[in-house]
Amino acid sequence: MQWTLFQLDDYGPWTTTPHPRREMDLQTLQSRVYATLATAVDSVDGYVFPTRWDNLLAVTNGLDREGHERLQTRVRNRFPVTLSCGVGIDETPATAIADATAALQDAGSAQGDRREALRGSFGDDTGDLTVAHFDVVDATGTYTDRHDAYTAHRTIRRGCDALADEMHERHGALTFFVGGDNAIAVCPPGTTDFSVTIDRVQELTGTHWRVGVGHGATAREAGGAAKVALETGRERAEAVVEA
Repeated sequence: MQWTLFQLDDYGPWTTTPHPRREMDLQTLQSRVYATLATAVDSVDGYVFPTRWDNLLAVTNGLDREGHERLQTRVRNRFPVTLSCGVGIDETPATAIADATAALQDAGSAQGDRREALRGSFGDDTGDLTVAHFDVVDATGTYTDRHDAYTAHRTIRRGCDALADEMHERHGALTFFVGGDNAIAVCPPGTTDFSVTIDRVQELTGTHWRVGVGHGATAREAGGAAKVALETGRERAEAVVEA
């Protein structure tokens, strides 16, 4: 699968030059840049995850070099920042994003003179994707309606972090919190043992997760199948359902 690291150029120094900028202005800018990238990547049925906001990770099967260049131009024209891109290809997401990161690092520091670098490998013929969509079992009854909002948030994020660690270490998958009580993992083909991961996360954090697993030629197709499988799991009260 093809992954892209989208990285804002010299973003840290920009936020303090010529003086520290208002935090809400920065938060608004970050959300608008994310929306721009998400819209563009969605047009090729991909996924974008914001991670640290000035660094965004994306499944970009179908977005070629020219598509990345157009996206860089769009960001430059709309915002007071520029965008560099590192691209990597591998069947294991962790390896693909490591390769994408290394390619971009070779182009120069994130806080330096580098501007609109585009480095890495692009692939026309990429294989099927596996997406796992997790959510917390009865998050509303267990957390939302019983604890204050911040405690519920911390508990679910703690579970999500443990889930991401387990999926990364066991499978080389990349897992992201996507709001509410949901997490999405992009996995290598043939990933199994989700029940083992769920049990381990419950043991570590006390949070109980359910997962739907989907496969497809694009992130949207695989993710859509995973959502359907997750709903089936809710209806049947099953922890793991594969489409």
